Amino acid sequence: MKQAVNINEVKENDLNPRYINESKFNQLVKSLKSFPKMLEKRPIIVDENMVILGGNMRLRACKEAGMKTVWIDKTEDWTEEEKQEFIIKDNVNFGDWDWDILANDWDNELLNDWGLQVWQGEDVDIDNLFEDTEDLNIKNNSSLILKYEEEEYLTIQEKIKELGKKPEEIFRQAVGL
Repeated sequence: MKQAVNINEVKENDLNPRYINESKFNQLVKSLKSFPKMLEKRPIIVDENMVILGGNMRLRACKEAGMKTVWIDKTEDWTEEEKQEFIIKDNVNFGDWDWDILANDWDNELLNDWGLQVWQGEDVDIDNLFEDTEDLNIKNNSSLILKYEEEEYLTIQEKIKELGKKPEEIFRQAVGL
């Protein structure tokens, strides 16, 4: 049953296996402050004891944002196994982004403000992505930038979609990691 309740009635789940880094947490707080209506459509999921099954980070962000009430949706008659299954499945990210649509049809600054960091930062060299230069450029031992001609890039994007894997997974498999 979905309802608005006093924020102090909701209890964090001590067994929550997810965490959030400080930067992402600050983005979440900013997001909730700028668009609080979203919380009604994506309520925090709690069990019959008001313990969170889904939304621990949102509750923390709501508290940080100074909110006094939050929207919840209370489960009824769930077994402990069903609760545990929900906690994991609610946090599994099954989908991937269509980077071409994001790059062509969405505002990069807004996406970044909303918490989706694309095409920005020192690890992404979007201005030189299609230049005819060295194939590999490794930065900080943690990022790999591959550069292609536009036609090659489009072909690679099609192949990645056919394989149904993230580019990182394909690369790691190819090099035996």
